[in-house]
Amino acid sequence: MDKGIGFSRTIKLDWLDLAAFLCIQQTDPKEIKQQLENSISAAVKGNDARRKTLDVLSAIWIKTEQTAPKLREEALAIFPTLSSSVQRLWIHYGMVLACYPFFRRVTAIIGQRSRMEDTISRKFVKEKMAGEYGQLGALNRSVERVMASLMDWGLLAKTEEKDIYKIVYKQYRAEKQIESWLLACALFAYPAETLAFNDLVRLPELFPFVFTLGIDDFLRDPHFEVQRQGGQLHMISLRSAFTMPNSFR
Repeated sequence: MDKGIGFSRTIKLDWLDLAAFLCIQQTDPKEIKQQLENSISAAVKGNDARRKTLDVLSAIWIKTEQTAPKLREEALAIFPTLSSSVQRLWIHYGMVLACYPFFRRVTAIIGQRSRMEDTISRKFVKEKMAGEYGQLGALNRSVERVMASLMDWGLLAKTEEKDIYKIVYKQYRAEKQIESWLLACALFAYPAETLAFNDLVRLPELFPFVFTLGIDDFLRDPHFEVQRQGGQLHMISLRSAFTMPNSFR
């Protein structure tokens, strides 16, 4: 497991929108980062806080040009066609999954919990993450940052109890093209190279979203390779064009 955390700041959905639009309009990373800094400076006080916020935004939308080039290219092609923040959330969520293993694990814990309970505590998530990552100094704060980001995105909500959050199970829906792309991001982020079809479409980290794709859709989908392993078991892997370049593995 990659023990890096990296997700050190609360990231607002508006900032992700801006980062994506700037990447569509600009190709110079320095110019993109400068415009992002100008836009967040009023909301993010302190040079260190701004630097860390820019680092996270850059990792998601700029550095993925090297680490997940085909997925990013497709995301930037889809993004201008989306008219609502809910539709755009599918794209941002996929890019964050592809970029931050830590984010994937936090959201998987929340998704697993959502199958049994409709609330979750920060303490519960921190304990689960500490069991996997060990007592890293930045772990508790990064869990808080991920959960605060999910609140801004409308996926968690405060309750009357301190540090207890309601899991907002909104069942977001999208066109099949976007479903396919997000599932490709989830498989890109997953530690194993292959997953059974039923496991892929029910990954707990994808708890906010509804998937309607069937195995016949996967057989025609350019993102995936499908291997049948007896009976009704279909194993799904990414086509090589959508995997991480060897130089970054």
